[in-house]
Amino acid sequence: MLRRVRRSPDGTFAVRLGVAERELVRSIPGELRALLLEPEDEDDPALRRLFPPASRDDEELNAEFERLVRDDLLASRLESLDTLERTLDAERLTEDELVAWLAALNDVRLVLGTRLDVTEETTARDFAGEEPRTRVFAAYLFLTLLEEQVVEALSSD
Repeated sequence: MLRRVRRSPDGTFAVRLGVAERELVRSIPGELRALLLEPEDEDDPALRRLFPPASRDDEELNAEFERLVRDDLLASRLESLDTLERTLDAERLTEDELVAWLAALNDVRLVLGTRLDVTEETTARDFAGEEPRTRVFAAYLFLTLLEEQVVEALSSD
C-alpha cells in the first residue's frame, strides 16, 4: 500500500499525495469553514456531530456547556483548517502541522459520515448508482485511509 505520510529521520513528516488527492483535500477547508461559520441549518446533524451536547436529557447543562466550550472548539477547528490550507502543497510537515491535518480530516469525515449515514457495515455497494453519493463515499473512504496513515505516522518512531 502506498504510504502517503511518513515520519522522516529529521522528525518532520513527508507527505506524498497525487494531484487529484491534493485537490480533494484542497476542497476541505472552504467547505468545512462555510459549514462552521455560516450554517444553513443550526439543527444540521453534521453540526451536532461536530459540537455534541453534554447531555441527552439536560438542556440547561447543554446550554452551559455550549456557552463554555463552543467558541474554543470553533476556534480550534478553524485554526486546523487554516493550517491545512496553508500547508496543503508542502511535501514536508512539522508534527504540529500534521496534527492540524488530522483534526481537519477527522472533522470532515464526521460531516461526510453523518451526511451519508455511514455505519460500520456501510460499503460502496450501498451507494451503487447513486451519484453524487458514490463519489462522496469514495472521498470519505480516501480521507479515512489518509487519516489512518496520519495517525500511524504520528505514532511511529
